[in-house]
Amino acid sequence: MSISYKDAGVDVTAGYKAVELMKKHTKTTFDANVLGDLGSFGGFYSIENAGVKNPVLVAGTDGVGTKLRYAFIADKHDTIGIDCVAMCVNDVACQGAKPLFFLDYFAVGKLKPEVAADVVAGVCEGCRQAGCALIGGETAEMPGFYAEGEYDLAGFSVGMVDRRKIINGSDIGAGDVLIGLASSGIHSNGFSLVRKLLGETKEDLARFDEKLGASTLETVLTPTRIYVKTVLKLIEKVSVKGIAHITGGGFIENIPRIFPVSIGAEVDINSYELPPIFKLLKELSGLDNEKIYNTFNMGIGMVICVAKSDVELALKTLEECGEKAYVIGKTVKGEGVKIIG
Repeated sequence: MSISYKDAGVDVTAGYKAVELMKKHTKTTFDANVLGDLGSFGGFYSIENAGVKNPVLVAGTDGVGTKLRYAFIADKHDTIGIDCVAMCVNDVACQGAKPLFFLDYFAVGKLKPEVAADVVAGVCEGCRQAGCALIGGETAEMPGFYAEGEYDLAGFSVGMVDRRKIINGSDIGAGDVLIGLASSGIHSNGFSLVRKLLGETKEDLARFDEKLGASTLETVLTPTRIYVKTVLKLIEKVSVKGIAHITGGGFIENIPRIFPVSIGAEVDINSYELPPIFKLLKELSGLDNEKIYNTFNMGIGMVICVAKSDVELALKTLEECGEKAYVIGKTVKGEGVKIIG
């Protein structure tokens, strides 16, 4: 009597089917620099025609976090991959780099090829939005590690920038201007608190909410906005001093990451309209401004620092890129972020 890998909980034929379903999506992200196809031990991407004199690679990695729980509840898996890509490529773009390629890691207890393909379809959509190629990944079937119907998703991106054009915040000084780009919603951070505040009952979450203009479940599953093409267009027109991706830690932790020593910021939270979902989260949590702006993006997914003289052109360019952009504050002598309003 023999015991097979399938008897142990791993169905290799499901893996083969998943890969075949994924391929039709991944090829839509390929460009002329992708060498080979899925299935090799490594993904190949050529940089010989990049036209960058002093190339520097910039890498970023992240996952989706507990936002995945809402994808499980909704049984909707075709957008969560956008979040995974966004969390990585937005970070890479903060340094002025163009994301070149992406790889994902999908881990599940029992593999359902159609679900895996839906997840990867979302990853591919994120890659198309960012202008990068999905050149590989890993699908891991791990019996007993995940509950039925659950999985984890993470990935990483590699981008490239000319050494002379790296954006690192080193020339930011007091009196520069902070421009906020509107988020598409909660993005992919703070969901442990979101779940505690909004709950996880499908029936309650699926109800239409007048204040939100949609069901709560639809609202929380809105994918993270990808700002890559906007940033690349902006840095062609304007001398951008620093860029902060507003993720976990909100305004309080992320904005200071781009500042040199002895530079802080004042942010006027009345400079833009707070989206309904954040009004709801603020009401339910009872948190003061300091704490809630240290948890969520509060409607601003990215903050860009420019000189006063460049504000008008920056706002014009951002509008042309389809962004909602607001002057939300300024840099000052000191440390940290002061919330005003």
